[in-house]
Amino acid sequence: MEDSQIVELYWQKNADAIAETNRKYGAYCFTIANNILHSREDSEECVNDTWLNAWNAIPPQKPGNLQMFLAKITRNLSCNRFHARAAEKRGGGELVYVLDELAECLASESDVESAYEAKELGQSIRRFVRKLPERDGNVFVRRYFFIEPVAAIAKRYGLTKNNVTVILSRTRKKLKTYLVKEGYFSE
Repeated sequence: MEDSQIVELYWQKNADAIAETNRKYGAYCFTIANNILHSREDSEECVNDTWLNAWNAIPPQKPGNLQMFLAKITRNLSCNRFHARAAEKRGGGELVYVLDELAECLASESDVESAYEAKELGQSIRRFVRKLPERDGNVFVRRYFFIEPVAAIAKRYGLTKNNVTVILSRTRKKLKTYLVKEGYFSE
């Protein structure tokens, strides 16, 4: 079924929307959740929560790209669940590594004074990623949006893990320089 037809089912509040969404994007959303949570049960629950959130969001929203709309919901729910498990020992998930890697070029929560500034920062990062060479941008997004392990990225692009690490390191340095130039941070 085409995405536009699935979105139309949501608009009609037809329960088939969830079944069709699960059929088309269930494995995709599960992979995103599992990359963050490393727990089958928690990942399945996040995917189910994704369907509920999509049901509640459509309408009024009408996503132009259903796959990315669902990916963002899944990612946010999974990150929230990850943080909720913060009472457990840190470690065992890519999210800890990803946050540590990005810490060198992103502000802490206390540096971002408002939701508006955070939104502007997100848009600036998207502009930066779009200017990167295609492979470097894809590697960056796979690591920092989809929270994919370095080994999986290396395999996907036929690179060594070291090469992926170097690409990510150089891209983070470029991002930091870009964000300083944009006025988000001072050196």
